[in-house]
Amino acid sequence: MSTQPNICVMISGNGSNLQAIIDWVEAGKINAKIACVISNRPDAYGLERAREAGIEAICLDHKDFAEREAYDQELMATLDSFQPDCVVLAGFMRILTSEFVEHFSGRLLNIHPSLLPKYKGLNTHQRALDNGDDEHGLSVHFVTPELDGGPVIIQCKVPVFDDDDADALAQRVQEQERSIYPLVVHWFCSGRLTMNNNKALLDGKVLPDNGYAND
Repeated sequence: MSTQPNICVMISGNGSNLQAIIDWVEAGKINAKIACVISNRPDAYGLERAREAGIEAICLDHKDFAEREAYDQELMATLDSFQPDCVVLAGFMRILTSEFVEHFSGRLLNIHPSLLPKYKGLNTHQRALDNGDDEHGLSVHFVTPELDGGPVIIQCKVPVFDDDDADALAQRVQEQERSIYPLVVHWFCSGRLTMNNNKALLDGKVLPDNGYAND
C-alpha cells in the first residue's frame, strides 16, 4: 500500500457514510485520498456530495446492462483504473458477483445494519423489531462471496425501545455508523487492518467472530 492509499467508494443513495469518510479525510484523520465515488443510480445524492468535495463522481447505471456479470465487469474495470487500495461499500445496494468480490479480496469493506450473523440481507431493523430483540446494531466486515458473510471487523450495539418503529431504530443505528465506518477505513489505510485466511486481523492479531471488542 502506498504512503497515501487510494480509496474508492461505492454508493446507491444518500451517502451519509460517504460524507463521514470525506470529513475524516479532510480533517486528516484518514491518511488517504478518495479517488472516486461510483453509484449505480444516477439520482444518488452521494454523487453530489462527492462533487462538492472535489472528488470524481461516476454513475454506472446498472439498468444499462442486461446481465449482472456484464455490469460487474465494467464496474471492476472502472475501479481498477483508479488503482484502489481500498474499496468501500457505503450503501451500495447490489449483490456483487463472486468474480468481482474475489478480484478485490482483502480490499473490500462493507457496513451492514445488523449484528451479524443475525439478519443478513434486507429489512434488518423491522426483523429485529418483529423478533422482539432488546438490542440491535451494525457490523463492519470484509466482503467475501457469501452474502454478508465475510469476517467481522467491528460491531456496535444500540438499544431497542418499546416504542421504536423501523425508522427510529434505523436512525439510531445510522448515528453510530458515521463514527464506526471511518474508524475502520482509518485502520485499513494505516496498515493496521488486514484479512488473511478469511479472518480479520488488527495489528497482526486475529479478531474474534464478533469483531473488535469495543464494549
